[in-house]
Amino acid sequence: MTAALLELNDQERSVMWERAEQIVHQGPDAVRPDDLPERVRQAVRRFGEDSGTTGFLLLRGLEVGELPPTHSDGEPATLPGHGTAGLAMIIAETLGTMIGYADEKNGDLVHNVQPLPGEETRIEGSGSVAFDFHIENVHHALRPDFIGLICLRQDHDKVAATRVSSVREAVERLKPSTLDVLRECQFYSNYPGSFTRDSTVEPAPAGPHPVLFGDAGKPLMRFNSHNTVSLSKAGRAALRALAEALEEVCHEVIMQPGDCALLDNHVAAHGRSAFTPRYDGQDRWLRRFYSIQSVPRSVLQMMGGSRVIPPIPAIQGIW
Repeated sequence: MTAALLELNDQERSVMWERAEQIVHQGPDAVRPDDLPERVRQAVRRFGEDSGTTGFLLLRGLEVGELPPTHSDGEPATLPGHGTAGLAMIIAETLGTMIGYADEKNGDLVHNVQPLPGEETRIEGSGSVAFDFHIENVHHALRPDFIGLICLRQDHDKVAATRVSSVREAVERLKPSTLDVLRECQFYSNYPGSFTRDSTVEPAPAGPHPVLFGDAGKPLMRFNSHNTVSLSKAGRAALRALAEALEEVCHEVIMQPGDCALLDNHVAAHGRSAFTPRYDGQDRWLRRFYSIQSVPRSVLQMMGGSRVIPPIPAIQGIW
């Protein structure tokens, strides 16, 4: 995979930051079509229309402003009203509609991805162990079309890599018989930890569903190497083959402060390599956001003008 890269110039960086600091106090509804500089806007819009073979676009050189310590006395910083949330709003609204999930992080539209003391082994943003390829919210019927990751701080050793792998490149390495199995409606996906953190009951897995779907020439994917399973021997073998193929075509990005990785959540799986947090205020820190291009009318009615997708039990009857 060759990453699509757009490096901002000083003027673009300044214009975006000035507008972001305004937007963050007004909310994503205040985003205007021309809030991104022309060159950046066109690149993001093209990506939203067709993410290509890689499903990946890296914006480099965004302003991140003054930052507090990542942690203070073990407690993570939250950055209310910070300009980086405004950047997320502008980019998400250019791709589609910014959303959150009632079941995840209290419906927040911008998530802080920081290592947390005592959670080093969790397979989610609060951990620091490596985790393998996944799309975001694999269990959900209304998954985000795009995710964005804005880097505020690198890890101390500058070794934590965001690992990105395209299903459209991976399928070239799979046998036709394996592809046929992956298109069967026989797979199940468990809820990720971010959706069950406060739950005392393990929800039933979502499914059955296919792992590959869409046009054979431009396939789409619903897969999480940690959470997607099959009850059949052939299905389990196909999942292993897909994971291996994704590994073979993986592109690693060690994100720098001011980088924003945009991923097509149906094309590009992502993961992260391991790193060692120190909890000294200077640990790795990203901000994550979601964008979706279409929400069913029935769900919009339940949302009541908000941007938060209702809890899964409330919308299960729609699909």
